[in-house]
Amino acid sequence: MRIDVVITSHNYGRFLGAAIDSALSQQGVTVHVIVVDDGSVDNSRDVIAGYGDRITAILQENHGQPSAFNAGVAAATGDAVAFLDSDDLFIPGALERAAAALAAHPDAVKVQWAMELADAEGAPAGALIPPDHVPMPNGDVRAAELEYGFDLFWAATSGNLLPMAVVRRLFPIPDEAFPAMDAYLHHLPPLLGPVVSLRAVGTLRRVHGENSFEQAADGRVDLGHVRQSILMTDTVIPQIVRVADELGLERRSGPMLSVSSIANRMISFRLDPAGHPVRQDNRLHLLIAGSRAAWRRRDVHPLMRSLFGGWFLAMAIVPRPAARRLAQWFLFPEQRRGLNRLLAPLHRGGDRGRP
Repeated sequence: MRIDVVITSHNYGRFLGAAIDSALSQQGVTVHVIVVDDGSVDNSRDVIAGYGDRITAILQENHGQPSAFNAGVAAATGDAVAFLDSDDLFIPGALERAAAALAAHPDAVKVQWAMELADAEGAPAGALIPPDHVPMPNGDVRAAELEYGFDLFWAATSGNLLPMAVVRRLFPIPDEAFPAMDAYLHHLPPLLGPVVSLRAVGTLRRVHGENSFEQAADGRVDLGHVRQSILMTDTVIPQIVRVADELGLERRSGPMLSVSSIANRMISFRLDPAGHPVRQDNRLHLLIAGSRAAWRRRDVHPLMRSLFGGWFLAMAIVPRPAARRLAQWFLFPEQRRGLNRLLAPLHRGGDRGRP
C-alpha cells in the first residue's frame, strides 16, 4: 500500500525532524512524506531542506492549519493518507498495522489507533489515549455519530489513516477558518461508512507546554481549553449536518446532544459564569440538556446513564468548590482509576471482539 503522510508545521522546527524520521522509517508500506510549512520563522525550513528529495516540501505563507492540510492533501497521490502533527511520532509498525486493517476491511472509511502521551523529549509517559476502560468505535457508527458523536472516542490527527477516496470526498476543507483539524477528522469520515479502531498504540503524542494537552498534563481544570472545546463543537456541527444531508442520512431534527459537550458547557458555566461563551445557558437548561444527552446513550448500561444524569444534577446544585472537584473528576480519568475499573463492565458495544 502506498501511503502519503501529510505533516503540517508552524514554528515546530525543534520537533519536526523527529516526526519526519518516524514517518520515513515505517516499514511494510511505501511511504511518501509531504511536509507543509505554514510560514514558520524558526529553523523549520532548514530542517526540511536537509531531507532533500526524500520528502515533498511545500512552503507557504502563514494561512493556518486547514490551509496547510488542503495543500498537503492536494499533493497526495497514494492509496491512503495518514496525518502526523509535527510534534508527534509514529511508533515503528504503526502504518503497517493500519494498512493491514484497511486491507482486511476494504469498505472501511477510516482506521484509527490508540496513542500514548510522551514528554517534550519524546519519551513515553505511560498514559494511554484512550484509557483501557474507554471503548473504541468499530463498524458502522453513523447513527451514533449523528446522535452523540462527541461522546465517541476519535483519535487525534496523528492517529488516522484514510483511504484516498474518502480524502478526495472530504477535502479540500471548505472553510479554511475552521478552528480544529482534529474535529474535522473525528466527525466527518465516520458519516461515510464503517470505521476500524486498533488498540495497539501507533503514535506518541508529545505534551510540551504549547499544545492542547497541557490541561491533561497537570490535572488542573483549564477553562480556556474547555471553552476551546465548546467552540470546536459549535463549529463542526454545521459541517456534520452538511455532509449528513448530502448523503441523505436520517438524523434527529433537534440539536445534537452529547454528554461530553454539555458537560463542557456545565463546567464552564459553573466555574466562571461571567466568561461562559454560550449566553443562553443556565443551570436548569444545562441540567435538562445533560439529562437528555445521558438518556440518549443507549450504548451504555442504564446504570451508567443514571450516573451521567447524577453528575449533571450534582454540578447544578453543589457549591462552586465542589463543582470544581466534580469537573476534575469528569475531565481527568486518571483521577478516578478505581471507579473506572468498577464501571468498565457497564460499557456496551465499543471495541470488544474487534481489532
